[in-house]
Amino acid sequence: MFPSILIVDDKTSILKSLSGILSDEGFDAITATNGYEALKILESESPDLVLLDIWMPGIDGIDTLKEIKKNSPTTPVIMITGHGTIETAVNATKIGAFDFIEKPLSIDKVIVSINNALNFRRLEEENRYLRKKTIEKNSITGNCAAIQELRKQISITAPTDAWVLITGENGTGKELVARMIHQFSSRSEYPLIDINCAALSDEIIESELLGQEKGAFTEATAKKKGKLELAHQGTLFFDEIGDLGLKTQASILRILQEKRFQRVGGSRMLTADVRIIASTNKDLEKEIEAGRFRQDLYYRLNVIPINVPPLRERRENFPDLVTILLHQIADKNRTTEKSLTTAAMKILQNATWPGNVRELKNLLDRLSIVVSDDIIEANDIPAPYNPKKYTAQSTESSVFSINRLDEAQKNFESEFIARKLKENNHDIAKTAKKMGVDKSYLKKMAKKLNLS
Repeated sequence: MFPSILIVDDKTSILKSLSGILSDEGFDAITATNGYEALKILESESPDLVLLDIWMPGIDGIDTLKEIKKNSPTTPVIMITGHGTIETAVNATKIGAFDFIEKPLSIDKVIVSINNALNFRRLEEENRYLRKKTIEKNSITGNCAAIQELRKQISITAPTDAWVLITGENGTGKELVARMIHQFSSRSEYPLIDINCAALSDEIIESELLGQEKGAFTEATAKKKGKLELAHQGTLFFDEIGDLGLKTQASILRILQEKRFQRVGGSRMLTADVRIIASTNKDLEKEIEAGRFRQDLYYRLNVIPINVPPLRERRENFPDLVTILLHQIADKNRTTEKSLTTAAMKILQNATWPGNVRELKNLLDRLSIVVSDDIIEANDIPAPYNPKKYTAQSTESSVFSINRLDEAQKNFESEFIARKLKENNHDIAKTAKKMGVDKSYLKKMAKKLNLS
């Protein structure tokens, strides 16, 4: 398809000559003699670019430009005029004009300006697409009550500039929440700089945060910007801030309160406009009581607290989460996307997941590699996630570790009864019937084995 150019001018001669030249250059030219006609064409045909004369009868070019930017803000507009002034050019640029060309028109300049505007539009569309994909990739998935509440908190918090403290167990997705807050904030066009607090020590804190000048100390062989400076107008994310030592906490508190700093070895005073987001897997109030975390830093960070629920509290979220993780794994490994049977999904939903989403992702990554079929069956789920395999393995190992036959028989009988009772929700009558034994015998054995 050829790019379509809408030419708007009240002079027929200009419309005819410009449309002929642009057609020869490979563009699809559309013409309009006034602003009203141009707005109707814009609505019905959606041209890729508008060449717009400023001085026209009726609605002039500036007012037409305002309407175009209101109804189609991504459409680039190049203004053309025979009576241009600096004031008019500045005004048109402020409203959203891409360029301003004076008559008599230089065809070469017009073509260059059109190509620049179309390339700029293409880059903007690519950026919007990539931003959309990034937001989708970093979004919290699921429709369970816990996730809906989390998304609500993020949507309320993100547009503000308030500092945020994200709490939650390891592997729950605290960094993902931080990225979502940044992406939906007014600072999203600027960087999100993360700091691994577990790697920060008293010796390197100032160099990491503030940067350094060449020769500031023995190892400073080059000038280096600190993370505070790199995050200017963006977001600074302290990952697992509970791991910082007390001395380092004091340094960070002072730096963050002042937001004015000098690089190590430097003399120039710099300022940083940053939003602070911190995360921790620790109970900081208990850490304060134990003397391991500064109370003043805690209250400075904890303006808006957000807790990320563990995986076991959002089990109904599993089907959506597993599908997305399997898609990401297939995309990363360039392999066929796997899926789980209902039975396999149920096993995963019933597991405890102490490592949360990170543990689940690692297991799915392993299953995607070792399972040759496209469908992951219940039997493919390994122990300890699969209770059947776990029981079978533990029974086998315990039985074959015994030397005497009579003791092995007793051990197997105990394991067998315990497993069958568990399978039947400890219903004595139902289990006895399935096992083909007397109910009184099973009741006696269950009591002997201390099974409720």
